[in-house]
Amino acid sequence: MAAHTQTWTFVDGGWVEGNPGLAGPRSHAFWQASSVFDGARWFEGHMPDIGLHAARVNRSALALGLRATTEPDAIVALARDGVRKFSPDAALYIRPMYWAEGDGPSPIMSDPETTRFCLCIYEAPMPPPKAGISVTRSPFRRPSPETMPTDSKSGCLYPNNARALREARSRGFDNALVCDLLGNVAETTTSNVFMVKDGVVMTPASNGTFLNGITRQRMIGLLREEGLALEERSMRYEDFLDADEIFISGNYAKTMPVTRIDDRDLQPGPVARKARELYWAFAHDSVA
Repeated sequence: MAAHTQTWTFVDGGWVEGNPGLAGPRSHAFWQASSVFDGARWFEGHMPDIGLHAARVNRSALALGLRATTEPDAIVALARDGVRKFSPDAALYIRPMYWAEGDGPSPIMSDPETTRFCLCIYEAPMPPPKAGISVTRSPFRRPSPETMPTDSKSGCLYPNNARALREARSRGFDNALVCDLLGNVAETTTSNVFMVKDGVVMTPASNGTFLNGITRQRMIGLLREEGLALEERSMRYEDFLDADEIFISGNYAKTMPVTRIDDRDLQPGPVARKARELYWAFAHDSVA
């Protein structure tokens, strides 16, 4: 059995320590991947945008044909209760989840009335602030809204991300830029992506092929409020090869510079540093 960091899960009306077994072989989610989740963070005494994450997991549930059984305010209250079970200085990952237990009128359809909910919270240290990552181009593509439920944060989407990440790491890179079916850069395998060229910040336009991340949206707003020129636009991989800076945004690390793309080294630049400063200031101003 895999070792886990300290973990508490709220399920069926109470908190359970560790990694409880929740799905059996007849559970629809076990064999048909009818599950959704979201991810928030507790770090340095704050849970930035926890309400937005709670609302999004409910939207994801509905998009996958599940029933959102827990109101966002209740999810937020549970999260605040759960973090008190940990050391105050712990960095935590907060993961609300829905999944289907029973089959619907066809075995490949879930029965929304069998939807279950849990909230899992566990220790997950934040990556060090000066760390950077290397990226390359993935041979795999992001699906379109016509081919997969890309309007949700669904478990069924992540095996594609995982194979792209596995392939990149087999070639010595930390991550990969993944394109959509038209060949435009969508995201990395684990985060949204930004680049800077001649003082202009650019990020792929949200076109339904990738998750328009909560941290991405927050970062866009913070950078624009700071007065930086920021464009959401279609970009090719070659645009990133010529970038002055590249950095990522996502819930797990919040923001991180890209320090190598293929065989080209990059330095963490002033915009990436400013993005981190702005986000940390916002996080510390948010309600704990």
